[in-house]
Amino acid sequence: MISWSVFLVFVGASLALVLLPGPNHLYITARGLAQGRAAALASAFGVETGTLVHIAAAAAGLSYVISTSATLFGIVKWAGVAYLVYLGVRAFTGKDGAAGEALKPQPLRKVFLEGVLVNVLNPKVTLFFLALLPQFVDPAAGSPALQIVLLGVTLLLLGLLSDIVYAFTAGALGGRLAGRARALRYFSGVVYLGLGVATAFTGRK
Repeated sequence: MISWSVFLVFVGASLALVLLPGPNHLYITARGLAQGRAAALASAFGVETGTLVHIAAAAAGLSYVISTSATLFGIVKWAGVAYLVYLGVRAFTGKDGAAGEALKPQPLRKVFLEGVLVNVLNPKVTLFFLALLPQFVDPAAGSPALQIVLLGVTLLLLGLLSDIVYAFTAGALGGRLAGRARALRYFSGVVYLGLGVATAFTGRK
């Protein structure tokens, strides 16, 4: 299997990446500000559940196929763009509650599933797995697929810890701003639309 020296280098590289604010963090923060800590945590676990799909795809070689096929990459990319834009439009057009009331929370199951979809439909994650993981795979050290799974799960756990920190922070702020339903809804809408635009400009190279 992977040597400890290589594994520790991978952990260091992964920490540097997951600690930087990215699309997943923005999504979790938007959920936390709008609906509180429980929704932020649900979205965090949803996002990392989506990471399991990327791990399985990378191990099976599908990440390589998607990244080298313009048609498949386009399908994944534009499905992600459409879903993020839908979330943004829904946030802008949703109805506020009574004056002074917080936004009515979405069911946590729905928040969780949205987190899964946001991550699964993000082609940047596919490219990230393709670019980073193979650098630490040694064909002479055993099954490459098993090594990819080990590295992917390690990255998932580190990402989950980072996501939870963002979730608790956003949840705490969301509780203090609960009465500002319109502003929170618009903030969420801007985040979703921004993620959609960023995904739309994701290239294959």
